[in-house]
Amino acid sequence: MVFRFNIEKTIQAIAAFLHFHGSREMSYLRLLKLLYLADRESLRDTGRPITGDRVVAMEHGPVLSSTYDLIKGEHTGWPMWSAYLGKKGYRVELLKDPGNGALSKYEIGKLREITERFADQNEWDLVEFVHGLDEWKKNDPGKSSKPIPLKDILDAIGRGDDEQAILEDAGNQAAFDRLFAEAAG
Repeated sequence: MVFRFNIEKTIQAIAAFLHFHGSREMSYLRLLKLLYLADRESLRDTGRPITGDRVVAMEHGPVLSSTYDLIKGEHTGWPMWSAYLGKKGYRVELLKDPGNGALSKYEIGKLREITERFADQNEWDLVEFVHGLDEWKKNDPGKSSKPIPLKDILDAIGRGDDEQAILEDAGNQAAFDRLFAEAAG
C-alpha cells in the first residue's frame, strides 16, 4: 500500500459529507463515489489523498477498498467505525459526530466542494460519471474487481510525471507516522 489508510480521517470525511448533504444518512454507493472523487482531487492538488485508502475498480466504478470493507463490517477497524457510523440497508448512517479535528482546512473545503458540485446527481449519475474516468476505463473489471494502480490515477489527473516524488513523500510520511507511534506508545 502506497499511502497509509487513515480510518479517523475517513470517518470524519464521511461525517462531513453527511453534514454538508444536510442528512444523517446517505446511500453507500453515493458516499463511496464522493469519497473517491475527493481523494482523487486531493491527490491532484496536494500529492496526497484524504483517506489514504487503496483504490479498486469494481463494476460500478472506483471504490475505496478499506472503506467498503468497513461499511460491510469486514475490517479490523470496525469497532472504531461502528462507534460513529452504522449501516442501514444500503445506506450509511451517522450515529455520533466524530468531529473534524483530523481533517485540514483544505480537506474540509474539498469535501464541501465535492458535495456541492454533485448535489443534483444521484448515485447512478455518479456511477456514470466515474465510468468516464480514464483510470476506471483502463482497469474496467467487468463483473469482478481489480486494483487500480496509483500510476493510472496519477496519469489521469495529470500528475504522472510526479509519481516518484509522490511515492517518496508517502514513504517519508509513513516513516514519520511509525516513529511518532513508537514514541507515543
